[in-house]
Amino acid sequence: MQQDSENATSDREPMQNGEAMSPDAQDSKASAEDEESQRTVPSAPPLEPTPCPRPKLVFHTQLAHGSPTGRIHGFTNVRELYAKIAEVFNISASEILFCTLNSHKVDMQKLLGGQIGLEDFIFAHVRGETKEVEVIKTEDALGLTITDNGAGYAFIKRIKEDSTIDRIKTVCVGDHIEALNDQSIVGCRHYEVAKMLKEQTRGTPFTLRLVEPKKAFDMIGQRTRAPKSSEGKMVSGKETLRLRSKGSATVEEMPSEFEDKAMRKVDDLLESYMGIRDLELATTIVEAGKNKQNPDDFAEALDSVLGDFGFPDVFLFEVWGALGDVKNGRI
Repeated sequence: MQQDSENATSDREPMQNGEAMSPDAQDSKASAEDEESQRTVPSAPPLEPTPCPRPKLVFHTQLAHGSPTGRIHGFTNVRELYAKIAEVFNISASEILFCTLNSHKVDMQKLLGGQIGLEDFIFAHVRGETKEVEVIKTEDALGLTITDNGAGYAFIKRIKEDSTIDRIKTVCVGDHIEALNDQSIVGCRHYEVAKMLKEQTRGTPFTLRLVEPKKAFDMIGQRTRAPKSSEGKMVSGKETLRLRSKGSATVEEMPSEFEDKAMRKVDDLLESYMGIRDLELATTIVEAGKNKQNPDDFAEALDSVLGDFGFPDVFLFEVWGALGDVKNGRI
């Protein structure tokens, strides 16, 4: 009976160091353990579901005149892209004149603009030989179209057949215009360079200092002239990386049929009115106008994002009409 009584006591009261603990002692110990637990293991905040991050976008690149293949990632605009390429090949970013996609040749149809297909291979064209040419303007237009690389270098994108520039055989598509009459124009946008050239007086000689892209052995002797047709479409992948001068790059769907036709028409108008070609600029213009109801709203929207260009009114009306023609299937 005594043993049963002791067993009953043991079942009811825990032991500490071989002695039965009173209920008060048990509560006190439990309270101390709770306090210790709260001090050492703080309660975690409730977990919120996090979006699955996009995989890191990695692009392959080479120097156009020949190099091993490098891998780059983590850029959001053209300047950062050039810096990444320069880092891979241990050169200065200022050596890069422009980039082409999926071709090492000086092919203006493959020129890198504001978008890169996720499967595109990037070729960087770097500075080659410097040359100076004297030009005498014999007619109002010199016959060249200017674009820029988005990082301060303007270069020749197209040469019109039988024009003043076409008759100077040392001037080629892809040449960077570094100086006009010994005045550096590095850092000027394409439309500023086109305006300077347009303002040159007829019959008065002026000098251009040009830098040609470094050539691979199989390209020496070529004088590339861009075809009359507009730039080729990007065909690799259904998504592109959209580079922006302000803000982060974004992955977007390929342009719709309307956007593609409208961008190319606007690019043609930029060449006609301003002597430049720039698909990134054309894309921004189309985006500003595609949902507007009248030309005044379009002009206001365009001025808010591209006011520095000072587009003439006749150009704005031409663009507005072209957007309407594309929407209605007339182009």
